[in-house]
Amino acid sequence: MKIHKFMCTLTAITLLVGTVGCAAESSETPSAKSDITNDSGIAAGVDKGEKSTDKYGTSEKTAKSEIDTAGSSGKADGDSVGNEAYDADGKDDGVTDFVEEGFVAEGDGDGDVRCGIEGDINNNEPPEPGQLTAGEWNDNDNRGFFSNLVKSGNITFPSYGIDPRYRTMVTVTTDDGTPVVNAKSRLIDSSGNVLWSSVTDKQGRAYMFSSDKGVAASVEIESGGKKQSYKIENTKSDSQTSNITEDVELKLTFSAGSKAYKQTDIMFIVDSTGSMADEMFFLQSEFSAISSDIGTDGTRYSINFYRDEGDEYVTRRYDFTDDISNLQKNLNKESAVGGGDTPEAVAKILSETMIDGGWSDESVKIAFLIFDAPPHKGTENEILSAVKAASEKGIRIIPVVSSNGERDTEVFARSLAITTGGTYVFLTDDSGIGDSHLEPIIGDYKVEKLYDIIIRIIKNYKQ
Repeated sequence: MKIHKFMCTLTAITLLVGTVGCAAESSETPSAKSDITNDSGIAAGVDKGEKSTDKYGTSEKTAKSEIDTAGSSGKADGDSVGNEAYDADGKDDGVTDFVEEGFVAEGDGDGDVRCGIEGDINNNEPPEPGQLTAGEWNDNDNRGFFSNLVKSGNITFPSYGIDPRYRTMVTVTTDDGTPVVNAKSRLIDSSGNVLWSSVTDKQGRAYMFSSDKGVAASVEIESGGKKQSYKIENTKSDSQTSNITEDVELKLTFSAGSKAYKQTDIMFIVDSTGSMADEMFFLQSEFSAISSDIGTDGTRYSINFYRDEGDEYVTRRYDFTDDISNLQKNLNKESAVGGGDTPEAVAKILSETMIDGGWSDESVKIAFLIFDAPPHKGTENEILSAVKAASEKGIRIIPVVSSNGERDTEVFARSLAITTGGTYVFLTDDSGIGDSHLEPIIGDYKVEKLYDIIIRIIKNYKQ
């Protein structure tokens, strides 16, 4: 659990642990370099690069590295990469955390306690709105990079039931090249069973997945009351992806047109356990601005929260609405408490929101999942069912991974984004707020304000 560590009072210490004395403590800044070792035992130092800030305060972070792994050098252009990885801690430090009446305390297991009040060290105020920084990475757009990470063993699948390795991507257009949007796309095996269903985006693209390579036999496209089937020819894997991933990319011409959706449904799903105070404050302070920037004309919003078994609640949901004032009131009632162990009720909230979330049939569907901990083991089937339902409805899941997330949380988040046609977002240390953030295994990315990324993503998906 992450905690802001500030000064506290004798009352808090006595109340919580019966001991006296405390001091302010700051988090250690992670090193800009780390060592990784590949399967051949070769160690490589990875430099996260330098940042240059422009006049708008936006910095460009470079994650380039020259890595020679098993004879291949890496680059971040999506064509060919090596074993790029950053060794960040991101693990539970074994500290026991306590929260009582607004005070925050940490026990290190040796009888020492560090405690404080959430907020600013001088005036006990939370950080200013709009300060959280983040990056974005789209694995579907950088498929070569992703495939090489899988080949090198830096990331492995399935991840909590999701396996994005065997992908079929279709781009559907009319005879004149116009994208066919919102078309139902189905991946079918030789026995006629539907392996995966998806919906084309405004570029006419859809992503579908199978459990193994070579099992998909055809693709079916449905739009405007018409259906067309397309046979998948046997393809030979190249040396980059052989026995690891097998991608099929099809450009399909469809005889019927399509229509864009005027309505947009935007959902926020938030882990509201004690480690998520910064992210909770961000949403509470920025939600009205987000809804004002995007608007409510043809747009509905929903906010949902989850914790874990044994907490005050496991899930708490608010239906889609365009009543921003009422939704903001409900949002402001929430606080980040509970949790305490790493897994949370991710499977339950995904099942409830993706399968029974109240989404409009004819709408662009975007779901931001803001979290820092993975699901429980043993919930793989529930998660896969929820992800398949999301993909079939055209819900684009946008995971936003927060501080203290571990590598398996990153891989899980990226799996959600890949299989639903979403994109992966992660908080960075550049804001100086909260605990350190795990550096993801990706290529070059731009550091931006989280608010700006959310607005841009919504506008990119809107039709």
